[in-house]
Amino acid sequence: MKTLLISANTEQSNMPAMPLGLACVAEATREAGHEVLMIDLMFEMDAKSVLAQAITESQPDCIGISVRNIDDQNIESPNFLLNKVKAVVTACREISGAPIVLGGAGYSMFPESALAWLEADMGIRGEGEVAFPALLAGLEKRSDISAIPGLHIRNCGPGTTQKRAKNLDVLKLPDTGLLDASATGNQDPWIPVQTRRGCPLKCSYCSTPAIEGAVLRKRSPEQVVNWLVGLAQAGYESFFFVDNTFNLPPAYAKELCRRIAEKGLQMRWRSIIYPKNVDQELVELMAAAGCRQISLGFESGSDRMLKKLNKRFSTGDVQAISTLFADHGIERMGFLLLGSPGETQESVEQSLAFADSLELNALRLSAGVRIYPDTELADVARQQGIISPQDDLLLPRFYLSRNLEGWLIERLHQWRSSRPNVMI
Repeated sequence: MKTLLISANTEQSNMPAMPLGLACVAEATREAGHEVLMIDLMFEMDAKSVLAQAITESQPDCIGISVRNIDDQNIESPNFLLNKVKAVVTACREISGAPIVLGGAGYSMFPESALAWLEADMGIRGEGEVAFPALLAGLEKRSDISAIPGLHIRNCGPGTTQKRAKNLDVLKLPDTGLLDASATGNQDPWIPVQTRRGCPLKCSYCSTPAIEGAVLRKRSPEQVVNWLVGLAQAGYESFFFVDNTFNLPPAYAKELCRRIAEKGLQMRWRSIIYPKNVDQELVELMAAAGCRQISLGFESGSDRMLKKLNKRFSTGDVQAISTLFADHGIERMGFLLLGSPGETQESVEQSLAFADSLELNALRLSAGVRIYPDTELADVARQQGIISPQDDLLLPRFYLSRNLEGWLIERLHQWRSSRPNVMI
């Protein structure tokens, strides 16, 4: 079948994200024998014209649209990003009668409500590398598709549960050419690299288990490094490891860094560090392999609040790990997530003072916490009457401790005003 795959994400507030997930689906779809055209709308000034041209030229039998973000998680003036995705769906409908299938991280959090709101035909919750080619085969043969794992069909009730691949090596990484078009429009492209999926840590607010599952699954370091070699040979030198916890498990992270260093790749990269189980050996290996920046998601400078967030580390861990990276010349960007259940003015001030003590290169502040389905935070918010049992949470809802209303946002803006390295 002829297939058009569209990355609808145009959000550039942090850094333009290249559509790695969609590229993986495109690779699997080609491997299954289908024709694939993939387009990225990130830098397109006239998305409707681009879509019209792509659909007219390719005449797709099926259109897949990747939904990365639902909103920008900004409590002060939330931007509901599905409005732009709906415009993409509408533009496709005006030109083509092909079935429209949704996927991506944002869709996977809200499989039924997002499908209904966007008025697409179907959606795949979770990994699409197996489910999407199976769907195309079913559509081509006009066979029953209702039992495809992870598939949701609009107005047909909940879909079936997807069985995720235990070994990610069976899911082929995308050909370099699939990301070339996305990189062309970016003045400083950072190629996303995902070596692991799933997270068992159960932070109170986190949506990752709903998207990737609660079991950590890995690619072999050999497969990852071979892919990086191909990208480096194609001229790419900047990479972003998008794994939520690059350093977990530590042995895996160390082996990956050793293999990168052995290849002698001229690459720079950044990663996300969970502030636990980081030792000097790991930091030295990361530096030798080309790591230049880490995101340190410590979220709070209060040990009491860290426990409430279900974190497995202490402020002492954060301090020691931050110092290790600084000593090895690796830039550190920190994150504070303020306003969750139990937060007080005192704990906020503790967090701000703690962040100051780390002397970070950059710090991002968040006031209030976006509430996602199937999280402990959602349960607490319902118990406290902040959200109703019927609220599907597709439209952005935030938790902000009532004793901080009218104070927290003003305090953060005031604190930030004298610190040029701080963002809100």
